[in-house]
Amino acid sequence: MRLNISLLLLLLLLGCNTKKDDATTVKRPNIVLIMADDQGWGDLSISGNSNLSTPNIDALAQNGVSFENFYVQAVCSPTRAELLCGRQFQRLGVYATSAGGERLNLDETTIAEVFKKAGYQTAAYGKWHSGMQPPYHPNTRGFDDFYGFASGHWGNYFDPLIEHNGKLVKGKGFLVDDLTNKALEFITKNKEKPFLLYLPYNTPHSPMQVPDKYWNKFKDKVLTDKHRDTTIEDPNFTRVALAMVENIDDNVGRILNKLQELNLEENTIVVYLSDNGPNGWRWNAGMRGKKGSIDEGGVRSPLFIYWKNAIPASKNITQIASAIDVLPTLAGLAGIEAKTLKPLDGLNMEPLIFEENPSWDSRFIYNHWNEKTSVRSQEFRLDNENRLYHIPSDLGQTKDVSKNYPEVYTSLLNAKESWQQEVPKPSTQIRPFTIGHPNIETTQLPARDGIAHGGIKRSNKYPNCSFYTNWKSIEDSITWDAEVLSDGDYEVILYYSCPEKNVGSTLLLEFDSSNLSKKITESHDPPLEGKENDRIPRIESYIKDFKPISMGIMKLKQGKGQLTLRASEITGEEVIDFRLLLFNKLN
Repeated sequence: MRLNISLLLLLLLLGCNTKKDDATTVKRPNIVLIMADDQGWGDLSISGNSNLSTPNIDALAQNGVSFENFYVQAVCSPTRAELLCGRQFQRLGVYATSAGGERLNLDETTIAEVFKKAGYQTAAYGKWHSGMQPPYHPNTRGFDDFYGFASGHWGNYFDPLIEHNGKLVKGKGFLVDDLTNKALEFITKNKEKPFLLYLPYNTPHSPMQVPDKYWNKFKDKVLTDKHRDTTIEDPNFTRVALAMVENIDDNVGRILNKLQELNLEENTIVVYLSDNGPNGWRWNAGMRGKKGSIDEGGVRSPLFIYWKNAIPASKNITQIASAIDVLPTLAGLAGIEAKTLKPLDGLNMEPLIFEENPSWDSRFIYNHWNEKTSVRSQEFRLDNENRLYHIPSDLGQTKDVSKNYPEVYTSLLNAKESWQQEVPKPSTQIRPFTIGHPNIETTQLPARDGIAHGGIKRSNKYPNCSFYTNWKSIEDSITWDAEVLSDGDYEVILYYSCPEKNVGSTLLLEFDSSNLSKKITESHDPPLEGKENDRIPRIESYIKDFKPISMGIMKLKQGKGQLTLRASEITGEEVIDFRLLLFNKLN
């Protein structure tokens, strides 16, 4: 049996005996896991992009190990699921990026639960995107502290309304800076304890917002590296995205400086990656595809791992690897056992990190989205149309070489077909949106998760930060497939807007035999927000400063059913614009 290299390092560095699952016996290494949102492999200066400078992120690779051929999935929530659980996302219950399809099945074990069981303090600050309502919420998936938002995207990055452990709070300043502030506080607070800090930043995902300091550098910048087809690149979109990445880089620098200040560098593993390919057509080393694509450019991500004086510096690893490998690798580096309810798909990459000539079996990595599948071997990719490409010589996937390598072609085709038969198909079973977790006080039910009936319209086709509007008839309603997890009295808070001319309608909220009635007696007609901070026009919904009002106390009993919000009386042209329901458990 191979000696656990990282455990030996811990023994040598710390000069004491370890007990496998007792973090008090030896100070296990801290983990800082940073993930960008919609940053492409090519959006770093170390990747060869001369349009921007990312010295802090680059330093992670220069002083640690870099995985040259590292793969994630084509969009956000599947990658997050694989990163958190070390298993292919199709096994985890994830099949979409919103409306409940982003949630991890409850019988899955997360990286936070693995490390928490080993004595770690855990926190997640940023974009969760793996379920909002407990027990899908990060506070019920192993994270002691959560600050950020649970949706797939957010409507404004300056002083936004976000949440802290289920409570709605107002953010302070630009969101990525604010998330980093929380991270620095967490590191300082836990400097004497082992900690796992997960930082899923929300940029450069749209809306394309960035502080003036960064935009002023890029707004008139001549782009020297461009997408291989310059006719489809939007230069201004590229400029904003790269400005947002430079902001991330500065915040990575703040994290590294804090670790150095607290003398934690030699006992902290810092990991950096992105969740999918770039969110626009821009320079990406000539690779085919972007976010949403299962081609090379849509799924290739940087992966840098830095642990001062513990792992090799400036080592480039060429073996293919995947997001499913991160959990077992970090557990191995920390010297803890990755105890999960279900078997991991990922591999512990320690041999690749520490050994010069590791014994490493060949493998396939599978990418899947929107009923399309591609397979990557060490040198080849078989795309969804079963065309074969030799990636080292053809990053752009321009020449089908299936006839040149018939054995390779057959091998990948068989692997693809076997995998498609093996992995579960998206479940048709409805998982209700949960209310009233026994250990959690507040549950959010946003417009995002509701279904509109009648003439009610969503403010945007992308649901994550949307609201409902055009509510004009007593026949209209909004419903949620819901499950109450515990009996109790719940105060229901409704977030709405309503101009003066429409004040007076009465709302009715119903679940099973329980109901609440509330008349709208106060106007609240704020303007749409977000456009003032957008550097280019957005595709997502704008937002409003919705007003919270109490609908009263609702007695709910455990069980499944349909939660319905409708109007029993309408006095104006419309009822309200609706954003959110909060259920606060009182007993």
